[in-house]
Amino acid sequence: MALAGVHLFEHIQTPALGIVRGQVTFANSAAKALLGGHIVGQDVRIAIRNPDAIAVILDDAGGTARIDGLSVGGSLWEVDCHVVGPGERLVTLYDLSVRVSTARAHADFVANASHELRTPLAAVLGYVETLLTPKAGTDTATRERFLGIIRHEALRMQALVEDLMSLSRIEAVKHEVPHDAVDMAALAREVTGEFREGANIAVTGNCESAVIAGDRGQMAQVIRNLIDNALKYGKPGGPVTVTLEATRTGWLSVAVRDEGEGIPPEHLPRLTERFYRADTSRSRAAGGTGLGLSIVKHIVERHRGRFDITTRPGEGTTASLMLPLRKG
Repeated sequence: MALAGVHLFEHIQTPALGIVRGQVTFANSAAKALLGGHIVGQDVRIAIRNPDAIAVILDDAGGTARIDGLSVGGSLWEVDCHVVGPGERLVTLYDLSVRVSTARAHADFVANASHELRTPLAAVLGYVETLLTPKAGTDTATRERFLGIIRHEALRMQALVEDLMSLSRIEAVKHEVPHDAVDMAALAREVTGEFREGANIAVTGNCESAVIAGDRGQMAQVIRNLIDNALKYGKPGGPVTVTLEATRTGWLSVAVRDEGEGIPPEHLPRLTERFYRADTSRSRAAGGTGLGLSIVKHIVERHRGRFDITTRPGEGTTASLMLPLRKG
């Protein structure tokens, strides 16, 4: 391979440099965006100010090195140097920060899921072992109370497993754009009817019908999760309002509002993170898994929509999504 061929790298997204006798003679657009357009013509030791990277680039055998940062750019990079002729090098730079971040997020997810399952499982095992003792076995009141706790914790584990499976299924199809015709107004009325009799839920809006291109099961899950959250964390017995508004610009707004205590603003940026809770004790007492809003966000993004949460302490919270209406 001749160094003249480095110009083939001009249109790729990986930063690439051509170096002749220690001087940068070529940098593609990605490399200029990373290190600056002025690097062409510079000594490579000035263009890339990292001793580990320079050692690899100037080594007669070439090689690779991982470095923490460059003059500008990501936090972890891999420098790959190929010797293509006497004094000639082709250097490519790979940003590993996204890969590392993804691996860390996966590890955190597994750790959090294990912790969330371990807590109710420990309670179940503890109460079962107590029930197996002779004294507890003959005390009817104690036995019934312990069995009630065991049932509650088992249902909590069941809900968590179902949400984990749901999240896995959503992520498996996140790149597939759904295309079925879904009437969101009819779906909102249907899902609202699933909740317990007497629940103070109203469906309002400016449209009797609002059709999107979507996955009906997933959109039902979105509405169900948002209403469930509003009932759990809103004012006890207070109203929950589902509002659907079609815009002239071809979008549908779906908003679920409660009149509860609201959420402190510092929590808003993290509410859709997996297992994040603004109030851990209250969420667990209400049966929350910490995955509901994460599931909602993933589904809305799959539908090429936007999801947002607004709140005012003491006045309530509104969870809203914008979805493109189906054309034709």
